[in-house]
Amino acid sequence: MKSFAARFAAIRSTAGPLVWGLDPSGPLLEQWGLGDDPDGLDRFADIVLPVAACSVGLVKPQSAFYERHGWRGIRTLTRLVADARSAGLLVILDVKRGDVGSTNDAYAQAYLGKDAPLAADAITVHPYLGLGAMSAFVTRAHQSGGAVLVVTRSSNLEGRPMQAPVETALLREIGQLNAELAPGELGPVGAVVGPTGEPGLDLASANCLFLAPGVGAQGASPQDVARAFATCPDRVMPSASRSLLAAGPDKNRLRDAVADLAAEFRHIL
Repeated sequence: MKSFAARFAAIRSTAGPLVWGLDPSGPLLEQWGLGDDPDGLDRFADIVLPVAACSVGLVKPQSAFYERHGWRGIRTLTRLVADARSAGLLVILDVKRGDVGSTNDAYAQAYLGKDAPLAADAITVHPYLGLGAMSAFVTRAHQSGGAVLVVTRSSNLEGRPMQAPVETALLREIGQLNAELAPGELGPVGAVVGPTGEPGLDLASANCLFLAPGVGAQGASPQDVARAFATCPDRVMPSASRSLLAAGPDKNRLRDAVADLAAEFRHIL
């Protein structure tokens, strides 16, 4: 299978780099008149999937909003991920896992590879226990043409005191790992880097893709993304969720909102 980076490049050339975050919070389900329950969650999935399929190339469901509905929510998430991938979308599953040993093996088996019961194209992970502890994720992603996106600089301000001292070293480690796994290409390990504030990071040398959360409701604009990733604009996957979902549940308004932002990112990046 082609690498995640190669598949992203192909999608970017047609649909653009925008990632639509499919985050059905309780207030959103109520706002849409669907009901904050498993049935409402199912109806949410039925609304957003056809809109996404004709508006963007990538989607990012946040697992927590589905898990909160128990087994039925996980069933909806599984269906949404499978149907999105069947429609040709790349799916970044926002699960932010990260542990050690056999626990990471189990997480990797759950989300990455053809035999995974909830198979996504990429997942997010936390590196707090060390990037070396993520080897199960990295190996499985590399073998299956997937990606692991490591939280490096999140979009929440309270994360800065903990992240700032280690983010440069973490990016360097990501770059070294990718150079070993995919010499001369973008490797299977990417980084999550929020676009707000002064970047102060050598992004280009990391040899990776970047997920840039925080567009819209969290305050980042397309211009912020362009500035933060000026040295590697073709590697960034900007993500917006709440600001786009606010246009629903009408499918036409939702489609227009997503298509407009996707077009802006195609132009600016």
